Amino acid sequence: MKGFVLVLFFTWLFTLFLPWWGVLIPTFIIGLWLLKGPFNAFLIGFLGAGSAWFIQALYIHIANDGILSSRIADMMGVGSPWIVLLITFAVGALAGGVGALTGYLLKVNLNKPDRDGG
Repeated sequence: MKGFVLVLFFTWLFTLFLPWWGVLIPTFIIGLWLLKGPFNAFLIGFLGAGSAWFIQALYIHIANDGILSSRIADMMGVGSPWIVLLITFAVGALAGGVGALTGYLLKVNLNKPDRDGG
């Protein structure tokens, strides 16, 4: 739970100031530092980052009465602004999941004992 909250907060914070790839920085660091297990790392990064992006997109959708997301939905040809919000969730979630999994796997490889004795 602590990992999820940290990913959610820091992903939201970083994406306020950085481009879309800013989601990778906090998820990578939290995956490297805190998360245990590859599935757990991916799931926490996926849900935390996706939730942060969805909440931010939902706030923007509500703040401008859905004008922006409706226009994006028309431009993408998906029909509904809610589908745009789900696509936003999916893109952020996949980036966050991959970032957290990469951080975890780096931790595993750095802690692996040296097998060739050199």
